[in-house]
Amino acid sequence: MSAERFPTETDEEREAALDAAGRAVRLGRLVVLPTDTVYGVGADAFDPDAVARLLAAKGRGREMPPPVLVGTKGTLEALATRVPPYVAPLVERFWPGALTIVCHQQPSLQWDLGETRGTVAVRMPDHEVARALLDRTGPLAVSSANLSGRPPALDADAATEMLGESVAVVVDAGVSPGGVASTIIDATTDRPRLLRLGAIPVADLDAALADLGVSVEVEPEPAGESPEEPRKEPEEQAGAADA
Repeated sequence: MSAERFPTETDEEREAALDAAGRAVRLGRLVVLPTDTVYGVGADAFDPDAVARLLAAKGRGREMPPPVLVGTKGTLEALATRVPPYVAPLVERFWPGALTIVCHQQPSLQWDLGETRGTVAVRMPDHEVARALLDRTGPLAVSSANLSGRPPALDADAATEMLGESVAVVVDAGVSPGGVASTIIDATTDRPRLLRLGAIPVADLDAALADLGVSVEVEPEPAGESPEEPRKEPEEQAGAADA
């Protein structure tokens, strides 16, 4: 079954799109949504079957669990534990925005995102339509709206071409304003560690951390490594080329 596509140019169209997408998420189906970086494919983060369908649609296994998008900064406290002090200035400066933060997840969470190794990758997108949908659905497991190994979708056409047979609703908000995937940091250690360089430069992260006397640890990149591909272990939670 092909996805139903909804424009968002007028208030009426946007409301219809949000209603349809919210209803699909509640029914455990997949939706394509715009973000400030690239288009994403999302599912209810607390519905294991829906998350499994998301991974299957992209051609991924459980070893590459999706990040979680949230609609408010405060939701991080509900999803993460043992959050280091340096996370607060990063959230204050870059959320909403193109920064994904990998944290220890709350052990009480009743979800199954895949082989997370006790972590969760969280981001608050700087996109009005995305946050309006998150306000209705709560946290969404969201990965870039592309088949694994193909470039992320920058508009609804590309997302529909790759995933249209796997999703119920496509929310079309035009071309992604950012076009570059988020920067990802590992916040499970005493010092933040760069997992993927994306839309936010390391210099900007370091500037936000200057008052704490902290800087981001950056490992030398192996020859030929793409900045779209995060390194392994805790960053597997962040996936490759995610929104």
